Amino acid sequence: MDFLEQLNTSQREAVTCTEGASLIVAGAGSGKTRVLTYRIAYLLQQGVPASRIMALTFTNKAAREMKERIARLVSAQDARYLCMGTFHSVCTRLIRPYADQLGYTRDFTIYDTADSKSVIKSICKERGLDEKVYKAGAVQSRISMAKNNGISTREYGINQQLLREDREARMYDFAAIYELYEARLKAANAMDFDDLLINMLRLMENCPEACERYQEQFRYLLVDEYQDTNYIQFLLVKKLAEPQNNICVVGDDAQSIYSFRGADIRNILNFRRVYPQAQLFKLERNYRSTQMIVNAANSLIHKNVNQIEKTVYSEKEEGQPLHMQAYMDDRTEALGVATQIQRQRQKGYDSFAVLYRTNAQSRVIEGELRKLNIPYRIYGGTSFYQRKEIKDTLGYLRLAVNGRDNEALLRIVGFPGRGIGETTMKKVAANAIEHHKSYLDVMRHPEDTGLEVAAATSKRLQTFAAYIDGLSEQSEQMDAFAFTEMVLRTSGVLTALALDRTTEGIDRAQNVQELLNAIREFVEQRANEGIDYTPITDFLSEVSLQTDQDENLADTTERVTLMTVHAAKGLEFPVVFIVGLEENLFPSQFAVKPAEVEEERRLLYVAITRAMEQCHLSFARQRFRNGSFTFASPSRFLNDIDKQFFDIQRTAKTPTPSIPSRPSIPSIHRIYNVPSSYSTPVSGATSTIASAAWKAGDRVSHRVFGTGTVSRVYRDEVTENDKIEIAFDTQGTKTLLLTHAKLDRV
Repeated sequence: MDFLEQLNTSQREAVTCTEGASLIVAGAGSGKTRVLTYRIAYLLQQGVPASRIMALTFTNKAAREMKERIARLVSAQDARYLCMGTFHSVCTRLIRPYADQLGYTRDFTIYDTADSKSVIKSICKERGLDEKVYKAGAVQSRISMAKNNGISTREYGINQQLLREDREARMYDFAAIYELYEARLKAANAMDFDDLLINMLRLMENCPEACERYQEQFRYLLVDEYQDTNYIQFLLVKKLAEPQNNICVVGDDAQSIYSFRGADIRNILNFRRVYPQAQLFKLERNYRSTQMIVNAANSLIHKNVNQIEKTVYSEKEEGQPLHMQAYMDDRTEALGVATQIQRQRQKGYDSFAVLYRTNAQSRVIEGELRKLNIPYRIYGGTSFYQRKEIKDTLGYLRLAVNGRDNEALLRIVGFPGRGIGETTMKKVAANAIEHHKSYLDVMRHPEDTGLEVAAATSKRLQTFAAYIDGLSEQSEQMDAFAFTEMVLRTSGVLTALALDRTTEGIDRAQNVQELLNAIREFVEQRANEGIDYTPITDFLSEVSLQTDQDENLADTTERVTLMTVHAAKGLEFPVVFIVGLEENLFPSQFAVKPAEVEEERRLLYVAITRAMEQCHLSFARQRFRNGSFTFASPSRFLNDIDKQFFDIQRTAKTPTPSIPSRPSIPSIHRIYNVPSSYSTPVSGATSTIASAAWKAGDRVSHRVFGTGTVSRVYRDEVTENDKIEIAFDTQGTKTLLLTHAKLDRV
């Protein structure tokens, strides 16, 4: 058990106390993955069979890395039989043997987000709904939220609060869309991501055989990132853990940032209420960041009310203070960040991250990085498996194993061209819906349902259906790689791609070859694990369940990585820039309730704790939004961080020499009633001495409010919002920003 010597005291206790319920609260950079990995390795060394252990993660990448580390700690043979993966991938495996109990076949298709949106668009189009009101993304997100909260279509239709919300959003037909969406997926023998969890829970609740089998098999249940679980995942984990309740959950309530995906922080906050006998372990030593960064992050997150108390600490060097910079506007901010990165590269740093609240902020930053010839990549862009040529190829494979997959059929029927156009497919779709058949059923025998198409078109439909039926038979006889190779050759996809000699066409052909490589590697990997035969259904399941964080970040060295803070969770960089720290941006303008503001604060905590050595924060005094420049106020969160951890730059040091240092901005706490026509910026020189120029008792004159007497002068080192409180003779007491107030001495 030599590996236990590699753990600190808190980590060792969390690893070796394996019986009963355990809550491991793992602060940022505290070695959470190591503890989870070593706990599983320890169970194996204690004689627990690998097949008795289930470990649930939130990314496939995390599951793979943990499995590899366990194999190094114990043996590859033991690690091979662990049930380890994301909630969705594990549920897929456990559901398939019992799919018929749920009304599906074992070859059901998994619809990703793009497939779900496509179904929703079709439904809205058929019903003649305004796509500007019924945006596919918004509708899909609301359906997902309903499912995550266990709300069925029937329950939704009678829930007056939800129906009222729909009316307020002018989505009067949402309940009908939800019902049709569910019916379409069931007819297509398909499940979306949420269905995988819901149907697994249904299986455990309604099929005693499956419930007893899985509860008996998995005696030890471990859950990573428990703060990100939703209501359905909570119920599912609780059910799987019964009756032994050997459940260990690992997470950090301070890093719960995915409520928009249905995550419920109450799952981790209330864990010990659900399991009163649960042991609590706190991992508080941060191995990632300097003391300065850790202490600054602590001072921020301690402002939250709803949290599990802990004090994260670092034993690394003290490090540099957080660098805080104000800029004139978003373009100047981008230039300033790019310039600082250029300087840091000259000092030997080669890995940087620029984090922002919204994707739209990347545009100006990209532009400035390009001007300085600084290499960068945007993390979270178009995934390899979302590229059109890859989706087209996968469409053939999906339809071959599930002839009811209408979305796959619509994608591939016109590529390569077969003389089957959009008008024909509209007729096929309408006919199929009318007769409760799949599109492929109608195409096999057009005359049976009275499909009104020309004889030549009917022949083409039948030929295509026969080809797909032939693929279906072969899919059961060939492994995934051989089958895909055959499909690409016989379908004409390879030929069509080869004929396009444009740069884009060559890229597409290379991407399809890379897909073949991926399938070959998948088959070889399974063979190394002792699995002799890998059908294409296994690969399709793997691909469908890819997550954003499964992208390979190995090539971030010597380049700048741009990403949203949400995408950065779980990553670390020597130097981090956090931009756009302004009210209505970070925190978001949609964060109104206290719980929403607390999540935004947790989001900034996550951003700061990505930094290993340097953390740079910045805000702009005006930002180009919605087609025009708007004044921006520094984020309230900047005042939540203790000033002692800041290195504050009151004047932007950028290569542009004539930037006014302090244009006018609204207050950080409230917008004062000063007409915009009087919001004239003062010069940098005036600003520098402004707060020192006034004291209580001075008589002043203001062009709007008249004469008055100075009551107080406030100086704010963090956000530079120096203020002056004046008791005006006729207008009452006003508190003004000195950068706004053009005052004359009386």
